[in-house]
Amino acid sequence: MKLARILFPLPLPEPFDYAIPDGMSVEPGSYVRAPLGKIERTGVVWEVVEKKADDERELKPVLDIFPVPPMTAAMRRFVSFAARYNVAHPGHVLAMALRARGGLKPSPTSTIYVPTGHRSNRMTDARVKVLDAASEAGPTNAAELARQAGVSPGVVKGLVDIGALEAREVDTDLPYPQPTNFGVGDHLTGEQAEAGKELRGAVARGGFQPFLLDGITGSGKTEVYFEAIAEALSKADDAQVLVLLPEIALTQAVLSRFEARFGAPPAPWHSGLSDAERRRTWRETAHGRARIVIGARSALFLPFRNLKLIIIDEEHDTSFKQEDGVTYHARDMGVMRAKLEDASIILASATPALETMVNAEQGRYQRLKLSARPGAAKLPDIELVDLRSNPPEKGNWLSPVLSRALVETLEAGEQSLLFLNRRGYAPLVICKACGERLKSPATESWLTEHRYTNRLVCHLTGWSMPKPEKCPMCGAKDSLMGVGPGVERVAEEVRTLLPQARIEIFSSDTARSGEETRGIVTRMAEGEIDVLIGTQIVAKGHNFPKLTLVGVVDADSGMKGGDLRAGERTYQLLSQVAGRAGRAEHPGRAFIQTYAPENPAMIALAAGDRDGFLQIERDVRAELMLPPFGRMAALIMSAPTPELIQEAGKIAGQAAPNGEGVTVYGPAPAPISILRGRHRIRFLVTSPRDVDMSAYMTTWLAAMKLPSQVRVSADIDPYSFL
Repeated sequence: MKLARILFPLPLPEPFDYAIPDGMSVEPGSYVRAPLGKIERTGVVWEVVEKKADDERELKPVLDIFPVPPMTAAMRRFVSFAARYNVAHPGHVLAMALRARGGLKPSPTSTIYVPTGHRSNRMTDARVKVLDAASEAGPTNAAELARQAGVSPGVVKGLVDIGALEAREVDTDLPYPQPTNFGVGDHLTGEQAEAGKELRGAVARGGFQPFLLDGITGSGKTEVYFEAIAEALSKADDAQVLVLLPEIALTQAVLSRFEARFGAPPAPWHSGLSDAERRRTWRETAHGRARIVIGARSALFLPFRNLKLIIIDEEHDTSFKQEDGVTYHARDMGVMRAKLEDASIILASATPALETMVNAEQGRYQRLKLSARPGAAKLPDIELVDLRSNPPEKGNWLSPVLSRALVETLEAGEQSLLFLNRRGYAPLVICKACGERLKSPATESWLTEHRYTNRLVCHLTGWSMPKPEKCPMCGAKDSLMGVGPGVERVAEEVRTLLPQARIEIFSSDTARSGEETRGIVTRMAEGEIDVLIGTQIVAKGHNFPKLTLVGVVDADSGMKGGDLRAGERTYQLLSQVAGRAGRAEHPGRAFIQTYAPENPAMIALAAGDRDGFLQIERDVRAELMLPPFGRMAALIMSAPTPELIQEAGKIAGQAAPNGEGVTVYGPAPAPISILRGRHRIRFLVTSPRDVDMSAYMTTWLAAMKLPSQVRVSADIDPYSFL
């Protein structure tokens, strides 16, 4: 007798054993239903084993199998690896792979109606209108036919009864169109063609091969990795490709480029999809019919049948780090998935992460360089504006240098982009009477003023309220004042400077949906906006031909705090923003306002010396044995009272295992010490590179005996220190 060991998408440490009924064809990877306690649950058969002769357990049976190809062995190994590495339950990771469980079942069906060509002598004006609408619209449902004809649905039913319309059941979730164009791309530069040839050769040879595609902004990295995609798809009819992008860059323009190149749109996967769209992509991927999948970080956990190539575009982007639930970095997990799938992987960036650069230099990744923009396009000239010697006028935030450049650009009929990574009008609201700083309830997060909606918003928790007329602390009327600039305040200043200009704000407040994002991007690309003022959303994936001026309002904001990657992130972000300018025939320029022009990141930006900056970062991290030259992890704890979190911190500190070379710092209050009413502390752990940090953290967590009200989580390779 055989047993099925089933892993459920729940916080459980291991699979459970079940009996396989006679006649049921269960294999490793099968998606099944089985009883867990009193509830039937969906799970995956992790392995099938022989029942031992002395095993007298009465096992519950597997109830049903879903009509989906089984999860591959490579995918199951990946789930197990991701759980172990990120110190999570395998069931938690499996839950990420089962986010669209509707895809386990066949597509829902709907009834459509098509004309039969038969017309009886019982035709009425209403019936004629319906048949005319059916001829024009093609097969569609009764409600839509009735709406187009301006009649009731009963008229449609009557036409079916007399044989003039035929009802047909069709799948709601149609397969994605198949890509067809696998040839070499058009208009490649010599440098692009050489890199594309190298990638095609690697994909054709097969096997695990990691690449760093290192190209300046606007150098055509997308066209180059399109060559690798074309080669992968040409190898087999069921070969699949995964492209990961920062979710912020998943615009219609990007999707359209894929469709134009390969003759079919990719299957999308991101948080903006409806349940039906997610279900469709999951099912088509599981059956191997979705040949190209393009998505945000969670697409890494889709059930590919024959994954041959993974591409991580903008691989340095911090949005690839998942901070909630199972903490993981999609770039690092992507490399491991490619290895387990025996597939190629391409990490593409104009500003690669230091970890990626070190891997390339040490020979773990093959590095391909693109050093020039195609045609006449050149990198913009970057000028640092020292705000100490060129301060803005009182109450303003734009220096005279940047203000003059905005006027000149508008007069030349060209476009400007102002970047400030702060939403709203002012990032801090204080009372002029008592000095109170307004915070979100049960949180140490400051409220941001949004003047257009007259609301105060917590960007950490999403809590908001109308701006009060008086201070909630001292009761003083008209005393609340916004401090510091947000994009709304900068827009207000630009309207005063350029009253005739067409100005728009591009942030997550003004682009809450894909449609709104596409609208702003389209208007900018078509020259309908003179000055675009945006947050980080403007930095990636956009190509505006008439954009010649980029201004960074506050370049220093990202340098604050104790983040070891602060300098690297600032350089990457500002380099990406500046690279939006001059991408066509018009030369571009960028002005970066800063109070610290002597900072190495600022000097490197002005000089265009990325490698010199990375060398400084490398030397500092190597000296301190910080990633990528050492290992790091965080332990984050929270509790409902300060007394309980202090006690939990003592328990955790005493339970910390001894490890050679391992140093534990803390506990210390987290920078955001109260979040959603819970008090938070953090430990930070460092070690040499050869220490298994995942095993250390797993051992530490197992040794703690904490009160039930205390929550604790581990973060391997932390990116956030809040």
